Amino acid sequence: MYKAYKYYLLPNLQQKELIQKTFGCCRFVYNQTLVYRQNLYETQNKFMNKFDCNNYLNRILKKKYPWLKEVDKFALTNSVHNMDTAYQKFFKEHTGFPKFKKKNNNRKSYKTDYCNNNIEVFFEKNKIKLPKLKWIKAKVHRQFTGKIKAAYVSQNPSGKYYVSILVETEHTPLYSTRSIVGIDLGIKDLLITSDGEKFENIQTTKKYADKLAKEQRKLTHKVKGSSNYNKQRIKVAKIYEKIHNIRIDNLHKISHKLICENQVIVSENLAVSNMIKNKNLSKSIQDCSWYELTRQLEYKTKWNNRQYIKVDRYFPSSQLCHVCGYQNSDTKDLTVRDWICPECGTHHDRDINAAINILNEGLRILNA
Repeated sequence: MYKAYKYYLLPNLQQKELIQKTFGCCRFVYNQTLVYRQNLYETQNKFMNKFDCNNYLNRILKKKYPWLKEVDKFALTNSVHNMDTAYQKFFKEHTGFPKFKKKNNNRKSYKTDYCNNNIEVFFEKNKIKLPKLKWIKAKVHRQFTGKIKAAYVSQNPSGKYYVSILVETEHTPLYSTRSIVGIDLGIKDLLITSDGEKFENIQTTKKYADKLAKEQRKLTHKVKGSSNYNKQRIKVAKIYEKIHNIRIDNLHKISHKLICENQVIVSENLAVSNMIKNKNLSKSIQDCSWYELTRQLEYKTKWNNRQYIKVDRYFPSSQLCHVCGYQNSDTKDLTVRDWICPECGTHHDRDINAAINILNEGLRILNA
C-alpha cells in the first residue's frame, strides 16, 4: 500500500532559491517539449512518446541550456512525463489540449524519485534530505515505516513550502464491526445518519467572509505586480488557506468517526458539479465539500476492509416513507423539513427519513 506523509519545510535562503529555480526549470522543460512535440506533428506528422521527449531533454535542451543541469534531474524527467500524460489524455480521453505553464502561477510543485538514498527523513532532528537541496529543516510531526518511493515538493499561494513523501508501507486495518449506517448529505446539517445523529455544518467560508472581503478590497487598491500587491495577495491567500485547513480537518474527523464505528456505509451519489449551478445555493454547497467527504470515505473504507456503497442520485430518498413505502411528492419543496405519512401516519424528520431510505436501498444493492 502507498501512503503519502506531508511535512512543512523550513528551507534557508539558498535552498529557497534552488527550489524556485527547479520550479522554473520544470516549467521551461514542460513548455519546450510540448512545443517540440506539437511542431513535429504539424510539420512532419510524426508522433513522439515520452522516451523520445526525454531524449530531446537530455541530448538537446541540456546542451543548449546548461543551467538545466543545476537542478534535480528527476524533477525534469517527471515534468516531461507530466506533459506526456496531458498530451495522451487529449487524444484518449478527449480532454482539452495541454496548456502552457505560466510563470506567475502561485501554486507550484515538482516530483522527484528515490534513488540511492537521495531522499531521507531524520525524525529525531526534524530534517529531510532531498536531491540537490541536501538536508532541510522541517516539522516532522508524524513518523512512518516503509520504503520511500518519491517526494513531491510544493509551494502554496501563501508562500509556504511542503513536501509529501510517498511511502510503500503496511496498514493495519481497524477491527470489524456489525454496525451499518446510511448518511444523508445536507447544507444546514452537513451530514445526517440513519441513527438520527446530526453533524453540524461549521460554515467556514461564512465565518471568515467579512475578513476575507476586507483584505480583498485592499488588494484591489494595490498596483498589480508591485511589492505591496504581493504582500497583500499573501494575506488573502493565508485566509483562504485557513478556511481550507479548518474544513479539511473537520471532514477528516467526521469520516474517521464513521469508519471506526461502522462496517457498511451508504450515501448518495450526488452530482455536485451540476448542483453548484444553482446560484442561490452554490456558495453553501461548495463550503460543504461533499465530494471531498465522499472521497475520504471511499479510500478509508478500502484501507480498513469496510464497504462503501453509493445510491443512485435519482433515488427519491426524501420522498419515500421508510415504514410503508408511500411516496410524497410534496417533499420536493426544500422548506418541508418534517411531514406525516398519509398512509401509515408516521411522523418523519426529512433528513433522518432520507438517511434510513438510503441505508435500505444500499442494503438492497448489497444483497442483490
